Parts: sequence; C-alpha cells; structure tokens
Amino acid sequence: MHPPREPLKIGSHLLPIHRRTLVMGILNVTPDSFSDGGRYNRLDRAVSHARRMVEEGADLIDVGGESTRPGHEPVPLEEELERVIPVIEALVREVDVPLSVDTYKAEVARQALEAGAHIINDVWGCRRDPEMARVAARFDVPVILMHNREMPTEYDSLLDDICADLLESVRIAREAGVKEERIILDPGIGFGKTYEENLEVMRRLERIVELGYPVLLGTSRKSMIGKTLDLPTDQRVEGTAATVALGIAKGCRIVRVHDVREMVRVARMTDAILYGPEAVKD
Repeated sequence: MHPPREPLKIGSHLLPIHRRTLVMGILNVTPDSFSDGGRYNRLDRAVSHARRMVEEGADLIDVGGESTRPGHEPVPLEEELERVIPVIEALVREVDVPLSVDTYKAEVARQALEAGAHIINDVWGCRRDPEMARVAARFDVPVILMHNREMPTEYDSLLDDICADLLESVRIAREAGVKEERIILDPGIGFGKTYEENLEVMRRLERIVELGYPVLLGTSRKSMIGKTLDLPTDQRVEGTAATVALGIAKGCRIVRVHDVREMVRVARMTDAILYGPEAVKD
C-alpha cells in the first residue's frame, strides 16, 4: 500500500499524509464517554488535555460532545453546542493543529466550523442529517464519512455491503458539492457490527483502502479489544497498538486514538518498516 502523493491541506495546515501516518487525538467533552467520560468536560481540563496530546505528537484533535457508545442517550442540540463550541473557540487560540468536530448534527458542525474547526467527523457518513454534506461543501472542509448501521443488522456480504454503504455516503457528499480530495473514509469499527464482524473488517481493511480515499481507523480502547483480551477500557493500550499497526500495514493513513504518546511511537515504527526511515523524519 502506497501513501498519497500529496500532503493533506486542512485550512492553513499541510499535514504529511503523503509520508507518514497521521495521529488524531480524541478529546471527549462528555460526561458519559465509554473510555474517559467526565474527565475532560470542564473547559480548563479539555484545553490542558489537548495541549498534552499535541506535545505528545498528535497531528489533529477530534472534539466530541456526544457519546456514541452502545446504549448512549442522544444529546439535545443546544446541550451539544454548549459542550463543544467553547472548547473549539479556546483550542483555536491554544493549539496549532487542525481541529475536527465529531458530530452527526449539521448545525453543530456549522457552528463549530464558524468557531474555527477545520474538519467534520460524521459517524453517520452524511446519512443521518441531510444538511451535513451541504455544510461541508459550503465551508469547503474535509469530511470523514464513517460506516454505520442501526443494530441489530444483517449483512448479505459484510465487506461488499460496507463498501457500498461508504460509496453511498461519498455520493451524497459529492452531489452536495464536497470535493473529491476532501473525502476521508472510516470503516466504523465498533459501529453497526458484531464482535466477529469487527474482527473481519480489521482482517480485510484493504478493501476499504482500495476505494481510493484516505482511510481513518478508530479502534482505540474499543470493546472488540476488551472482549478479545478480557480487559477494562484503561488497560487496552497494547490491544490498541496491535490494531493500529495492522491498520497502517493495510493502508490506513490516519489513526484516531486516546493514548497519543504510545500510538505515535507505534505509528512511527510501522511507517519506518513500510516506507523507510525517511517517512518518520519531519
């Protein structure tokens, strides 16, 4: 698998996705996230944690104001805005990396972009809120289209169906005016899939990569790892590392993680093996 030929342009930032894997740090400003709920839902703590992740090597920060763990309670629009917008406004001043807003609500995305965010990360791939793709096109920002389905669900052919769903998200985005080079795909590990199906998607990630768009992989501390190793969320760093290394080897270009310092090291080592020592020289 060869990396893209050009850096990823996000606002005024040029990220070296053409040379190495990008690491996205997760910043949950929620009280009920599956991994770190409540830890960073105060503004000062959120900003401090974002700074720390950037110091540890994060190329991007992903800010989310609604938990998407199984069984989560949907958050009203105004509450999500109250959680997310002040954090983004503060981070624009405090960190010099692109900011992503993790939301499936077009109005949250719109206000986050106006506040200074650079990317939309939509766990429903522009299929839950019909305005989302139009917001991405209007602001001319990258949009991460994640695969998702309501559970329980049945697949006729797992990877074929996932690829078809992702291409439907691409179609929606393109018809709304999103540029081809602004599209990033995410196979949606842990979303709309059983334990066994998540493992199969990991085993066959090259199918997603072959669609021709940069692929973001988000496996950090997820239940697939917990179930395999019988470990709680705060003891899944080694399992996460295994998924990150495999994902990079399969061609994924961005990894979304909680443990930034450790996963930066995993990514750099894997990049050096795959692409040579020049890949990890900034």
